[in-house]
Amino acid sequence: MPDIFGPKYYIENDSFSIQYMYRKGFSTMSTPHFHPFYEIYFLLQGERTYFINGNIYTARRGDMILVNPYDVHRTTSSEVQEFERILINFKETFVPPGGAQTLVRFLPFAQGSSLVRFSMKEQPVVEQMIREMLTECENQQDGYVEYIKSLMSQLLIKIFRQSTEAKQEPLQYAHPMHQKISEIATHLNHHFQENITLEQTAKQFYISTSYLSRVFKKVTGFHFREYLQLIRVKEAQRLLRESHEKVLTIAEKTGFEHVAHFNTTFKKVTGMTPLRYRKHNRNSVPHPVGQEQDYSM
Repeated sequence: MPDIFGPKYYIENDSFSIQYMYRKGFSTMSTPHFHPFYEIYFLLQGERTYFINGNIYTARRGDMILVNPYDVHRTTSSEVQEFERILINFKETFVPPGGAQTLVRFLPFAQGSSLVRFSMKEQPVVEQMIREMLTECENQQDGYVEYIKSLMSQLLIKIFRQSTEAKQEPLQYAHPMHQKISEIATHLNHHFQENITLEQTAKQFYISTSYLSRVFKKVTGFHFREYLQLIRVKEAQRLLRESHEKVLTIAEKTGFEHVAHFNTTFKKVTGMTPLRYRKHNRNSVPHPVGQEQDYSM
């Protein structure tokens, strides 16, 4: 069966999108990234490895990956190099019938960005709802937008119930180094304000510097320093959007020793200076990191 890249359907000024994809052979998201909207990744067939905010998940048939806005994520092939998925992206402005509170009540995703595994009874129900959304976008019959919003409302309720009421399985790692890299990435997410180096981290986690450098890139898609810079810039973006602190203060709070280095790194990652980012995002929808490209696999 050849690879299939279905069209990406958009609704209401890109506040909702959905796409089907089937691929065989090794494939990986070209650039780990984060964005200002929600993501639902439903795996119809095969396996995928997902790296999100320091955690590494192996998704299998019927599993759903949830990604909250601004959470760093990347997907790549597991040992099973074949997959079929439907990807949904949406913003809070995509409000289902019943008013804004209907949607907002179940967002952000209760357990954070994570893997959700529905019961054998619920899996076909959830799959049918998602396939119906795709079919509605393909046919675009009268009332299809309202119907999709109704399905989204039902899906969010099912996700909320599964995430808050069902007993979650402990995180299992498909590869022995996944747990170690997850621990290291989590450490970086908690201590990015500090003066962290590859050598220091390798020593702290009892592995060689060269091995850490090589495996970290293979698993996460980032070089060690690239990941550290990205989570620092991500936090800087949050502070620029949500506070009135000076750029110098934000640079210091996010682990940059010199404001000039902060300005250069911030522009390299986001494509704009910190001050321009603050002005652009103060009264508008937040701008995602990097170019507007479709990296999702």
